Amino acid sequence: MENIYNLLPEALLPWYAEHKRQLPWRQDKEPYHVWVSEIMLQQTRVEAVKGYYARFLAALPTINALAGCDDDVLYKLWEGLGYYSRVRNMKKAAGVIQEAHGGVFPEEYEKIRALPGIGDYTAGAICSICFDKPTPAVDGNVLRVIARLTDDAAPIDLPAYKTGVRQRLAHVYPKAAGEFTQALMELGATVCVPNRKPDCDSCPCRSFCRGYQRGTAEALPVKLPKKQRRIEEKTVLILSCQGSYALQKRQGKGLLAGMWQFPDIPGGLEVQQILAAVEAMGLAPKEVYRSVRRKHIFTHVQWNMEGIYLEVTEPGGDFSWMTAGQINEQVALPTAYRLFWEEV
Repeated sequence: MENIYNLLPEALLPWYAEHKRQLPWRQDKEPYHVWVSEIMLQQTRVEAVKGYYARFLAALPTINALAGCDDDVLYKLWEGLGYYSRVRNMKKAAGVIQEAHGGVFPEEYEKIRALPGIGDYTAGAICSICFDKPTPAVDGNVLRVIARLTDDAAPIDLPAYKTGVRQRLAHVYPKAAGEFTQALMELGATVCVPNRKPDCDSCPCRSFCRGYQRGTAEALPVKLPKKQRRIEEKTVLILSCQGSYALQKRQGKGLLAGMWQFPDIPGGLEVQQILAAVEAMGLAPKEVYRSVRRKHIFTHVQWNMEGIYLEVTEPGGDFSWMTAGQINEQVALPTAYRLFWEEV
C-alpha cells in the first residue's frame, strides 16, 4: 500500500499541469481567497460557487471587511448556498485573525486549525496551497481516490481511516505541495468521480490502481450506513397585508440561527387551527388564498412543510413587515423558506 502512495506525486503533478480546470480561486495563492473558496465548496457544486465567490470578494475584499460586515448583509451574500453556520464561523474567524494575528492570515497549521469553522481538511488545504507545506487536505474526494487505488473496502467514514490516509500522504508530499493537494482534489472531482463509473481510461494512476486492476473500483468506496433523518412537520405562514409580508428572526442559536424566516408553527394544522393561531399572534385574518407543500432536507432532519398564504386586515403582531422589494434586496431567506417566497 505504501508503494502506491509513493507513486502518486510523479503520476499526478504532470497530469494536473495539463488537465486542471481554470477556476477563479486558482488564480492566486492569497490565503483569504483560498479560505473563502474552500468554505463555499463544502457541500456545494463548483459551478454554483463561481458566481458567489466573485460577488463575495467584490463586496468583502479583505479579512477586515468580513470581520466588520453586518450579519444581514453577510447572509444576503450567502443566500442560496445554505449551511449558514459556515459563513457565521467565517466572520468569527476573521475577527480572531484581526485580534490575535494583526489582521494577517496565519501560516502555521495549528493556528489555522484553531480558527472557528476550520477543520483538518480546510487547514491542510490552506497550508499546502498557499504556503506549500506538506499538510494533506483529505476530504471525500481524496478518500474515494485512495480507497480505489488501494482496493480498500474499509468504511472511509471511520475517523481512523481518514487519519491513516492523512498520515501516509504527508510522508510523500513533494516540494510543490499546493499543486499536489489540488491534483488529488482534481482527480477525485473529474476522473475518479462519485456515484458513477470512474473514468479509468483517463486516469494517470491506472497503471498502479488496484481497484482498476481487480475490477473493484466502481464498488468502492464503502461507507457506514447512514442514520435515519428525523422528520418534522411544520406549518409556514406567508402573511400579507397591503403589499407587505410578515417576517421574524430566528433565535441566535441552533439551526439557521439569527436568520429571517416566515413565521411557522410546529405540526400540520387544519384551517381553523391556523386562523386561531394567527389571531393569537395579534392579527385579524381575512382569508387563506393558497397553500403549497414543500420538503427541505438538512443533514440530520427533514422538514415536511405546508405553506399557508393568508391575508390579514392590517400589519401588526411581533413581526417585521417588509415589501417584496425589501425582501428581495435586503433579506437572506434560508432555502427552506425561500421555497415559499418563490411562489409569491
